[in-house]
Amino acid sequence: MKALVYKQVGKVELQQRPMPRTVAPTDAVVRLTKTTICGTDLHIRKGDVATCAPGRILGHEGVGIVENVGPSVTRFKNGDSVLISCISSCASCEYCRRGMSSHCTTGGWILGNEIDGTQAEYVRIPHADCSLYSIPNGLEESSLVTLSDIFPTALECGVINGKVQPGSTVVIIGAGPVGLAALITSQFYTPAVVIVIDTDANRLKVATEIGAHATFNSGEGGIDAVIKAIRDKTDGKGCDTVIEAVGIPETFELSQRLLAPGGVLANVGVHGITTRLVDAVTTPMLLKMVEAKKLDPAQLITHRFKFEEIVKAYETFGAAQQHRALKVLIEM
Repeated sequence: MKALVYKQVGKVELQQRPMPRTVAPTDAVVRLTKTTICGTDLHIRKGDVATCAPGRILGHEGVGIVENVGPSVTRFKNGDSVLISCISSCASCEYCRRGMSSHCTTGGWILGNEIDGTQAEYVRIPHADCSLYSIPNGLEESSLVTLSDIFPTALECGVINGKVQPGSTVVIIGAGPVGLAALITSQFYTPAVVIVIDTDANRLKVATEIGAHATFNSGEGGIDAVIKAIRDKTDGKGCDTVIEAVGIPETFELSQRLLAPGGVLANVGVHGITTRLVDAVTTPMLLKMVEAKKLDPAQLITHRFKFEEIVKAYETFGAAQQHRALKVLIEM
């Protein structure tokens, strides 16, 4: 099969790899129909993620068709259309039972990290019963790729961790896919003001279109000017919730300077260290929101590529400002 492989720091490559097969009785093999590239994949390519070694098939997001299941899989059968969670959950260890699937003792974020991932024609999914979700009839698969990771991450690690509440003031630093998903899902909790900061004028335009009350370009006029403007907008106090969705020291420092006394800083960006991973426990709720037409994930997809073009897709997503890219979709 064809697969996108992390070859060495700074380089990914499309290669021929053996087909995966079930190893444990709880495994399933899924034939991918759609996948995508995450900002975390770009961090891996840069060498920022020590747990992911060269030679690994990348990717932890996707939708597809169940090709084969182990004898202990009871919820899925061959031919089922499924959404793949970025987090593999055994559902029985101490952490899974506490709702902390990201710390699953035999799972967690392993796809495209510690085991081969979803940027391939086929992928092995451990703990399939608790790591796959059935796709309701009538839902468009392309948009559901964003429910593998970015929407649960934005909601759980950003909005819920950040304790967004009715009437609160929120600032989101970073208008990439996760930052924009945080903007969308923060509106579930009716904050009074949501402000978005980025250096990309196009992404800030999108943020305004999907609900931001104000946007600031930190590349124009400098950080101090942005801080003053936001403090002026919040009566000098700063914001109740700051969601950091970039992952560099400068934005983490900015987050602290924008925080109101008693406020909450939710760090979502990948800094080469991790303060929290998504548990993906909100995925069923997000699927219901899409089914009820209360959430439209497709609005974040800006580019589509065939799987044979995935290296080009990496270059496009890696230069997002130049290409006006948000989420890229890879179609098999």
